[in-house]
Amino acid sequence: QVQLVESGGGLVQPGGSLRLSCAASGSMFRFVVMDWYRQAPGKQRELVATITKSGNINYADSVKGRFTISRDNAKNTMYLQMNSLKPEDTAIYYCHVPWGGYEYWGQGTQVTVSS
Repeated sequence: QVQLVESGGGLVQPGGSLRLSCAASGSMFRFVVMDWYRQAPGKQRELVATITKSGNINYADSVKGRFTISRDNAKNTMYLQMNSLKPEDTAIYYCHVPWGGYEYWGQGTQVTVSS
């Protein structure tokens, strides 16, 4: 079993920054891939960023140059640093881990970008 708990969401003005955290139960060393997804109202959930155990990283085109994904295996925590936020970044952000043949999701954290 894997439990994922996101935190760090909130209301921010356009151009502002937020840092999301995803705390995982147990050791993160076992997770080859970890992701951040987001789901805006009325839209499908979309992949935002992926980081592998070996450090390979990929971003959605919409967030490249603005978002940075990282993981600290010693702290069992994954992060998403979000800069230059836009209203279209408004969504619920989810931490995701595929492991042991299952898909694990956090409960999500709301990010609202508005003036």
